[in-house]
Amino acid sequence: MKSPEDDDDFKVHRVAAVLRHSVTESIRNAILAGRFHPGDRLPERELCEMTGVSRTLVREALRQLETERLIKVIPHRGPVVETITPEQADGIYRVREELEGLASQLFAQRATARQLDALKAAYAELEASWSGNDALSQLKAKNNFYRCLLEGAGNEALSNSLRLLNSQIMLLRSMSMAAPGRAAKSLAELRDLLKALEAKDEKAARRAGGRHVRNAAAVAIGLLRKAQDGEAAQKKA
Repeated sequence: MKSPEDDDDFKVHRVAAVLRHSVTESIRNAILAGRFHPGDRLPERELCEMTGVSRTLVREALRQLETERLIKVIPHRGPVVETITPEQADGIYRVREELEGLASQLFAQRATARQLDALKAAYAELEASWSGNDALSQLKAKNNFYRCLLEGAGNEALSNSLRLLNSQIMLLRSMSMAAPGRAAKSLAELRDLLKALEAKDEKAARRAGGRHVRNAAAVAIGLLRKAQDGEAAQKKA
């Protein structure tokens, strides 16, 4: 867990047009970057100090994150970061595999030259982000890659379906990306996807998109099962 001294990453700039949105994004990023972990409490005082805003804004942000199922409020304990079971993760990844496979296919079919260039630039940004050790920058770059992919796919219903799962997808993504060796494999998988998209090979693009999600699922679900087994062992001890 990061120390409080590192909280400048999550300070909210008051010049933002919608302050509540900025506060929500800040707390969401703190969770996704590992400042808080699944099951951790989210004390309002600590969140106020971290973001530099009032309790009212923090509470509004927490209500939004609760609707996204990124946090939950437990009676007599308060808000905590949501936990995802291996079974829940499996369900999310199965849906994500179908949707992102379809998005890849549609991109190959519909994307303009400008949208392909934007995706290439997003990939280059993602690749560059791994030269540092900033989990938040890496996550933002990965999210930007998928934003470009969905834009090129040009299917509003598909984008909306993935948006409903977005916070949970990002939580799982931050987990899988942090696994040793996963970054290089992830970049190689997305490079294969880019090649298929450049060739406008719809079938190959769909296979590459689905394969990337399956491999990420194997890593994240494996980590969740390991954590679950560890908790079970502690309870027996």
